[in-house]
Amino acid sequence: MNETGKPGPKTKRRAIALAGLIVANVLCTSFFAMDVITDFESLGTDEAFHLTVEAGAAVVLVVGTSFMILELRRILQRNASMEIGIRAARGEMQAVIDKYFAEWRLSDAERDVALLLLKGLDNETIASIRGTATGTVRAQCAGIYAKAGVDGRSQLMSVFMEELLSEPLGALRDGAAAEAA
Repeated sequence: MNETGKPGPKTKRRAIALAGLIVANVLCTSFFAMDVITDFESLGTDEAFHLTVEAGAAVVLVVGTSFMILELRRILQRNASMEIGIRAARGEMQAVIDKYFAEWRLSDAERDVALLLLKGLDNETIASIRGTATGTVRAQCAGIYAKAGVDGRSQLMSVFMEELLSEPLGALRDGAAAEAA
């Protein structure tokens, strides 16, 4: 899955390949089952054991193919549910971040730097992205840490991790909706 929450090309290829294999399995199972049925119609006494084994194999193939189809469907549904949950968590985390940034009264520049800090970028990279000097970024970081009441980057990150891990997602959503109102 990519950043937009949509399946990437590799995921699509795998799903198409799996669907193709299931179709091939269904076709082979149908052929085998039809062969067993026609063989039973022309049943001779010598072939009874052989046809019983083939019939058993046909039943196993039908059951196995049915199970694969049901399992694939269940996996696809679970995957879709997880994708929705991930997108919801991303949106809710953004609401938590915005809430803290507002409480700390971060300037727009500090907000930008804080977001880049939370993404794990170092001061030099942040300075390069923002087109500022590394010393400016260091000063902005010091301001962010002071306003947040933390001693550094890892403690700033822990504020948000604590929120993410301690609140159920529904509570975060309800809190963000209440604040918006």
